[in-house]
Amino acid sequence: MFGINKRLVTILFGLLALAFAVGAILLFTPKAGQTARGKPVLWVNGKAVYELDLLRLQGNDPLYAANPQGLLKTLVDTHFLEQVILTEALRQDAARVRVGSAEVRKEVDRIREQYGLKDKKAYEQFLNQVGYTDAELRQEIKAQLQIQKRLEQIRSAAKPTPEEARFYFEVHRENYKTEPRVLARQIVVDDKKLAEELLAKLKAGEDFALLAKRHSKVGAEQGGALGAGPGETEPKPVTQVVFPEAVAQEVFALRGPGLVGPVEAAGRYYLVKVEAYLPPKVPAFEEVKDRVEKDAQEAKGNGALEAYLEDLRKKAQVRFAENIPYAYKNPPVAKVNAKEILLSEVLQPVFSSQQTQALVQQGLGELAVQFFLPQTLESLIDRELLVEAAGKSGKPFIGTKDAIAQAYLLYETRDVTATEAEAKKFYAENPALFTLPASARVVEVVFKEEAKAKAFREAALRAQDLEALAKAHEGSVTDHGTVSPNQLPAVLDRLVFKVKEAFPKGPLGEVSEVVKLEDGTFAVLLIKDRKPEVLKPYEAVKEEALDRVVAKKRQEKAQALLQALRKEARIENRLSQVLAELTPKTEEKPKEAPGETPAKP
Repeated sequence: MFGINKRLVTILFGLLALAFAVGAILLFTPKAGQTARGKPVLWVNGKAVYELDLLRLQGNDPLYAANPQGLLKTLVDTHFLEQVILTEALRQDAARVRVGSAEVRKEVDRIREQYGLKDKKAYEQFLNQVGYTDAELRQEIKAQLQIQKRLEQIRSAAKPTPEEARFYFEVHRENYKTEPRVLARQIVVDDKKLAEELLAKLKAGEDFALLAKRHSKVGAEQGGALGAGPGETEPKPVTQVVFPEAVAQEVFALRGPGLVGPVEAAGRYYLVKVEAYLPPKVPAFEEVKDRVEKDAQEAKGNGALEAYLEDLRKKAQVRFAENIPYAYKNPPVAKVNAKEILLSEVLQPVFSSQQTQALVQQGLGELAVQFFLPQTLESLIDRELLVEAAGKSGKPFIGTKDAIAQAYLLYETRDVTATEAEAKKFYAENPALFTLPASARVVEVVFKEEAKAKAFREAALRAQDLEALAKAHEGSVTDHGTVSPNQLPAVLDRLVFKVKEAFPKGPLGEVSEVVKLEDGTFAVLLIKDRKPEVLKPYEAVKEEALDRVVAKKRQEKAQALLQALRKEARIENRLSQVLAELTPKTEEKPKEAPGETPAKP
């Protein structure tokens, strides 16, 4: 659970996505007249939601596509109706927001353009298809625009204070850490011999900038100065991204001034003079103030949206009709100190997951009940404990509950450090994390007949014109480019990376044996620039190793903190009991969910 969560909103955006999904379905689903909408199923703040409206929405819900039964249907029904209730409450609250006719007209025009409804006849056919008159469509669009505006009002009104922005920076300092950079010049040439001659001249003391002006294919006018603009000749700090990977590895491995090269990359040869190495650092708050304030605004806005939606649902007065065709059950499934967690709060992230939806559609929906619900509930319990602890800390945490929980862990583990001895030990124990994979440039030539493939192979050991040779033997050429292990189909991957001895070499590169493919065709591979797996030297990855050790120690400290909070809290987990109570008597009751936490006396 520990770490910087890039998704600033989880449950919030799940709710919003579903709310807008319902709105979109209402917008583009054929609807009947008021007299043909069936009986009211429920009322939200006194406004009726009708049977046929729900059936249309249900028909677009992937969870209903598999016709869930028993306990699963109860859970799906509850989840579905919660989204309907929230959406209706949102539409009602947003109805007071002003939307002008020009805004509606602009959206109608956008829809017509999107669906190719240029002439009046096509537009009328579209309206007939979705069951709307032009006036009704415009009214529905107005409602959607009102919702969008209302949500933006809530978000934009949540302004972080200077104290909140500065504390946000302190908590998320690592987000603003610069990448390692260098001040450097480069010479790029197409000929290896020339590159070696230039290297000799540089070692003899000739001026790098002057040689770059005379010979470099890139940046000659700047004397090879990286980061320099037109008319400039002095280098500016640049990150690894400006170099090909192979060159970047050697340049940044120096960790200081020096000369690199020639290094071959994509058929060119690079000589690089590093004038200075600039290690990563966390800038002062004032240097990134604008960026921090923008991030803090987004975080606080997301928190305000989450609180707004929760408050809307809490205040919504809901009444169900008798004998409705849905099973709505929303009891508490856990209690964390004084805070109850309702069943719907656990269902929302579980049933919004595409993985769960796919399992339900495959008839494996019970897996969601047995595994995903308990796991999600435990995460929600952890979240409540962390949010409560953050509130008690007196610090100005902002954002959604998820964001605050993550921020609290970051804050409480901010002082964790790592020694070089620990980094070296981690490096030695985890070589795979610091290893450059083997690579090779691979061209595949496929033949329908084995005899032609064998003839091509023999000729490829002497020929230089691949296209002409392949055409002469009726072969189809595919250039896979530079690949690493497990990027090619298994049979080709074995030829390139699992065969220990190199293949015979010709002008076109190594020429593999003929191999039969699964579709009955035959292939020959041409392999160039084969490079073995290389473990990066410790000095080249020292900072990464230190960061990984710190992350590991912070995660361990975070888990210990959570366990301490759990030990001190009063936690009641009733999920298994609730699911058993909701399971129809003809069904086998689910086994005790893993991770159950008994109530404390």
